[in-house]
Amino acid sequence: MDSAECLVSIVTPSYNMARYLPLAIESVLSQDYPAIEYIVVDGGSTDGTLDILNGYRPLLRYSTGKDKGPADAAHHGFLEAKGAIFAWLNADDTYLPGAVRMGVEYLREHPDVDVVYGEGYWIDEHGAVMSRYPTRPFDPKLLERDCFICQPTAFIRASAYQRCSLNPDVNQPFDYDLWIRMAKLGFRFASIPEYLANSRVHAGSKTICERDAVFHSSMCLLKQHYGYIPFPWVFGYTAYRMDGRDQFFEPLRPSLPKYVASLPMGLRLNPTRPFRFLGEWFRAPFGPIRRRVTRRHAAASLPVLVGSSAGGLAAGDRTGGKTAGATKPTSR
Repeated sequence: MDSAECLVSIVTPSYNMARYLPLAIESVLSQDYPAIEYIVVDGGSTDGTLDILNGYRPLLRYSTGKDKGPADAAHHGFLEAKGAIFAWLNADDTYLPGAVRMGVEYLREHPDVDVVYGEGYWIDEHGAVMSRYPTRPFDPKLLERDCFICQPTAFIRASAYQRCSLNPDVNQPFDYDLWIRMAKLGFRFASIPEYLANSRVHAGSKTICERDAVFHSSMCLLKQHYGYIPFPWVFGYTAYRMDGRDQFFEPLRPSLPKYVASLPMGLRLNPTRPFRFLGEWFRAPFGPIRRRVTRRHAAASLPVLVGSSAGGLAAGDRTGGKTAGATKPTSR
């Protein structure tokens, strides 16, 4: 695959996102990779989105009309796409400079890889960086517990997408659903250390506004694919039911009553795996204790590191209060 000739098809699903859409568009059009096909699929916006899109013709093409949600819109765009590499960028996210080129170069140099993703930032409604997105090197076992792939940083071979595509009927954790299905089918993923995109979180995101629905859909997804809902999801859902905190802008606050209440909740949600959940539940409090003891021992043994490289590592490990259930907020 020659990067100078390989067409990259980027799809943006959008619905009433006029506030953020120009930023997403500009981040695509300003990429230093020349062969980009850009498609925006609008869900019938009434906020001036069409005027914005008309202003960018012929640099992009778009369609507008009622759809079933962002997964349906993105999938519709990919059905029309002609590129050898696919990516989708939500209307409130943005690419960082050089993102497309780096994605293409990696796939060109690693023909055995089907999906490559990079590092990303959480940004707020004004575009200020809040924290690093908590990505991890790819491990299919980790997908059983969390979605660690920053979706706007992902680039997918069209041939892989055509064998395993977005489910148009899944509209909350639809990227998570795709990664799980691709991993279970043996598609090969790779991560790179470069920062490729910004993932925006704002009060209007469905994942923030509709937390109960998001928890339910995410847990149903895990139950469907793995037959089990891990303790972190159960505990996060229990805590949300008890205090209503969104666990992103309002970080999770663990407590003994929440921990105790998570036991019957987890047993109810995992009726066929009660002993597995009991094991996770009993072990859960000891992880933080072990980490605190380890940190204290390290501080006592290696005082030279305290406040220097050790402090830097701790600062770089902040994730903005992300917990299980806090996948990329859906904006439509």
